[in-house]
Formats: sequence, C-alpha cells, structure tokens
Amino acid sequence: MGRYGDIDYPTVTRRGFALGVALLVVGILGHVLGPVLFGPLPEWERTLFLDMEIVGVLLGLLTPLVFGIVLPLTE
Repeated sequence: MGRYGDIDYPTVTRRGFALGVALLVVGILGHVLGPVLFGPLPEWERTLFLDMEIVGVLLGLLTPLVFGIVLPLTE
C-alpha cells in the first residue's frame, strides 16, 4: 500500500483534466451563446461563467502536474 492509499493516478489525472476542459468549454459557451440566446445576462451569471473558465484552466493545468508527476514520485 502506498503512502497516499490506493490512488489510481492515471485515472485521476485523466478525469481531472477532462473536468477542467469541460468547465472551460461551458464557461466559454456561456459567455458567447448566453447573450445571443437569452439577451443580456445578469452580472452574477457573467461572473459564474468567468469563474468556470478560470477554474477550468487551473484544474486542467494543475491536475496533470500534481497527480501525474508529483504524487507518483513521492511514493
């Protein structure tokens, strides 16, 4: 048994990266298609889409670094 339990690093890395890409795509589509389909969006929705883009980029970049490189090397 490893130091961090039985974590399947390749699966966690792929799923984390996919979640980051999905958040980024939904945030971008919300910014682009939201006003076209529904008219002007309230400020909280625009903030939500922007936050989804930021979290998606961070998650997409940090998940492979942490779960694909750093944690497997520390076991």
